[in-house]
Amino acid sequence: MKKKIVIKLSGRIFSVENVKILKDYAEFLVKISKICQPIIVAGGGTIARHYISHARSSGADESTLDELGIEISRLNAKLLIYALKNKAYSHPPTTLQEVKHAVDDGLIVVAGGLHPGQSTNGTAALIAEKVKAEQFLNATDVDGVYDMDPNKFKQAKKFKRIEMKNLKSMLVHEDSVAGGYDLMDIVALKIIERSRIQTRILKADPEIIEKAIKGGNVGTKIILTSK
Repeated sequence: MKKKIVIKLSGRIFSVENVKILKDYAEFLVKISKICQPIIVAGGGTIARHYISHARSSGADESTLDELGIEISRLNAKLLIYALKNKAYSHPPTTLQEVKHAVDDGLIVVAGGLHPGQSTNGTAALIAEKVKAEQFLNATDVDGVYDMDPNKFKQAKKFKRIEMKNLKSMLVHEDSVAGGYDLMDIVALKIIERSRIQTRILKADPEIIEKAIKGGNVGTKIILTSK
């Protein structure tokens, strides 16, 4: 049986100007599916933020905004499913149980968000837990975890490895990390920790993702301290 790899893909790759990138990802996923079963979670990206911003200014409540973000992430997932053609499960699963059934079919599975109040990072961690994935790769706009936001500070230093407790404490200070770039969130970290899921945060780039799947030391590895 092929190992299962959950990959959370940054919403950025689904933007209008990135049509070719999406096709490149589809080709990459078909190629990599020969050695593993990829389970993809699509982020909402700038399109979701655009819709959420408009709805918020109209007075929509936060749970409604969550549902809107989920809808957009599922539309993004459909774009990738269409690019994958018959190699992918036919639609984005909407529950954890459906994700499990889809994975059991042996195809590439592409999901969006599942539950209001949960980021797509949290969703990806839950899916990794549910399907007993060998690895969870969080493919983001940056190439790993830094001691400060690398988009704002040139002197930011990247960690090749970071202990879970240190990453948690960084996320508590939202001004330094969590709000700055799409890294991870506390809910996702708790799931990773309780099920001891091997996790890396890395750049959303097919070559880098492939290296990680093949055991390469790319991005930042989250170190799970012993129980």
